[in-house]
Amino acid sequence: MAATDFKDYYAILGISKTASPEEIKQAFRKLARKYHPDVNPDNKQAEAKFKEINEAYEVLSDPDKRKKYDQFGQYWKQVGTGTPGGGAAGVDMSGFDFSQYGSFNEFLNELFGGSGPRSSSQRTSSYRTSTSRSSSSSFGNFSDMGFTDMGTGTVTQDREAVLVLPLNEAFAGVQKRLTLDNEIFNVRIPAGAKTGTKLRLRGKGNLNPMTQQRGDLYLRVELQPHSFWQFEGDNLVCEVPITPDEAVLGATIDVPTLDGNVSVKLPAGVRSGQSLRLRGKGWPLAKGGRGDQLVKVAIASPKELTQQEREYYEKIRSIRTYNPRSHLEQIKF
Repeated sequence: MAATDFKDYYAILGISKTASPEEIKQAFRKLARKYHPDVNPDNKQAEAKFKEINEAYEVLSDPDKRKKYDQFGQYWKQVGTGTPGGGAAGVDMSGFDFSQYGSFNEFLNELFGGSGPRSSSQRTSSYRTSTSRSSSSSFGNFSDMGFTDMGTGTVTQDREAVLVLPLNEAFAGVQKRLTLDNEIFNVRIPAGAKTGTKLRLRGKGNLNPMTQQRGDLYLRVELQPHSFWQFEGDNLVCEVPITPDEAVLGATIDVPTLDGNVSVKLPAGVRSGQSLRLRGKGWPLAKGGRGDQLVKVAIASPKELTQQEREYYEKIRSIRTYNPRSHLEQIKF
């Protein structure tokens, strides 16, 4: 790559070179929302900009890639992956000026005894070899898993990606448009996916430079936390507040489920923390059917009372015979 082809990833994201990982993520999300193909259909310029933003985030969001990019500039990819003949990967050349070379090959020629653009007496550098043969990088929620055996030339190019879904999309199933390394493709997420669910997309991984074949992409699902429902195995758990009179006398209340509201009968004397089971109203099961929804009851005392309500509560207190703390009289130290 010539120096004129160098892409300033910091400028692309509109951030400084000292930006924190959180600042990088915020800048990426802001620009990705603006230029996403779904927001700009049939807009080639927006699609190109979106790919450029993804490329910049892929590098700057990963500590290892960012370090190489900051150190080696336009040659960071060659240094990071190595070249035929070995030796370039694992080299520490902090502070070395790569801009003086017209191409990475010129740098390699001089490093390994060939001729370069300048004589070795005109500059100094230090390097040490490394025995490390594995590398990792990330692209947003994507993580590359590449391992190269320098001795045998065996290369695996599988890749794993974390796909974050809201509860409603995971429940019903959804088709997503994903972008990875400037490649846009569609993937269908089946109904009932949960955190930890993995999907395999054949031929969507990294390119093996030796065989020119691509590895696979593994999508690992993560569900966004929900304000009402939580998971307990294949069951869903929720908490529903009830009033003191509903707890004492019993009542019929409406409870949200994934299928809409249902009427639930509260037994008289229900306790705070007690759970009621709604069968078949939970998450889809892999073997078919649905799990259950557990409704945890929480008695909520009113913070504000009308004058009449206060009078009635005081009347109840004056005639009440039930003492929930009577058993405490038997406790001794």
